[in-house]
Amino acid sequence: MTPLRQRMLDGMHLRNLSPRTIQAYIDHVAKFAAYFGKSPELLGPDEIRQYQIHLVHTRHVSWSTFNQGVCALRFLYRVTLDKDWAISHIPFPRQVRKLPVVLSSAEVLEFLSAITSLKYRAILMTAYAAGLRISEVTHLRPSDIDSERMVIRIQQGKGHKDRYVMLSPALLQVLRRYWRAARPTTWLFPSRDPAHPISYSAVQRASQQAARDAGLSKPVTVRVLRHCMLVLKLLTTEEQKLSGMM
Repeated sequence: MTPLRQRMLDGMHLRNLSPRTIQAYIDHVAKFAAYFGKSPELLGPDEIRQYQIHLVHTRHVSWSTFNQGVCALRFLYRVTLDKDWAISHIPFPRQVRKLPVVLSSAEVLEFLSAITSLKYRAILMTAYAAGLRISEVTHLRPSDIDSERMVIRIQQGKGHKDRYVMLSPALLQVLRRYWRAARPTTWLFPSRDPAHPISYSAVQRASQQAARDAGLSKPVTVRVLRHCMLVLKLLTTEEQKLSGMM
């Protein structure tokens, strides 16, 4: 490991960035350096601009990938290398705003019914019913399920914040059936190695397979399921407001 990479890692650890963010930043900086075949310490604003044009016009990366690359380079040059030009010379792109994919209630039911694995049905139903991110649902522990208060504890979610979400009776029934069959210990949804939680990719593959089996033309990911629940809650709230006005 080069001294520069170690300095950047130390800086990210001191700021308590998540492991996924740290790895993503390191990967972006490594690709930037590999593109020019030089250490980032020898590169500056002109090379950054050239690399960003390469990402947009040659690689056609998504807005989120480009944005994450900007964050990585800003951290490298502003924090690790202490360059005063880092902010003005590494601009963020204008975000393209698109409406999220949302499934109807009938489509969600078809999707969940198509999942044959009890484990993956429990995972994806938890993501939907509780409105969880993939990082949150995969890192649940059995002790996070509080059936007495009917809540799920989310530890160190986005922004390193803890919170509680509601646990519905239907979801609790599915989780109990799964727990009786699997008897998980450390992680509620472990990988093949019980010491580690199930991987994001395994969950997304199961989601994609269920969407195909259900005959859905829309892409279904854990993020889509989360959006579905958030939209449903919003619509329910608006309906309640309208009912109160009538």
